[in-house]
Amino acid sequence: MPEKPTPHPEQWVDLYSDFLYRYALSRVNNTAVAEDLVQETFLSALKAYGNFDGKSSERTWFVSILKHKIIDHYRKKSRRTKYFEEPGVDDSEDFEENGFWKLDNAPADWGDRPEQALHQKEFLQILRKCIAHLPERIAAVFTLREMEGVESNNICKELGITSSNLWVMLHRARRQLRKCLEMNWFGSLETEH
Repeated sequence: MPEKPTPHPEQWVDLYSDFLYRYALSRVNNTAVAEDLVQETFLSALKAYGNFDGKSSERTWFVSILKHKIIDHYRKKSRRTKYFEEPGVDDSEDFEENGFWKLDNAPADWGDRPEQALHQKEFLQILRKCIAHLPERIAAVFTLREMEGVESNNICKELGITSSNLWVMLHRARRQLRKCLEMNWFGSLETEH
């Protein structure tokens, strides 16, 4: 079995810091917090390097550590900020009595393949700005669930919220993000054509 190479943190910074910083920033929307999370990731990696088995790439290993740091960040934040039960969401303003969308509130046409936008740097910048405009606790829940893929029951446990509160916050996040993206991305694409 080949011997594991000695870690060279100065190489880690050169090789991975930019990627890890962009990854963290897209999840926390705060440059100072993103920088701190990347530093904490490197420190944890240095301490835990003896446990790195080499079954994945170092980059994958760093992302895994960073994901845990992001979850820890939101967990600590939730302890400082009490997550009160949110009242139910009233969608009645968006719909006619017959259940169809009101014309001025109907979702815009996002084209045939809106998922392709996820691969565009400009779209991701707009999405990050839209998430930054969400209320802080709603942005945290959306980021953990939809971007980090954390299971709903784990989010509830970590943030001390009920499952119904989680679904209300996710609904609000999706609704607000839809409107923001329609105004700042999909709507701007229609004017370009």
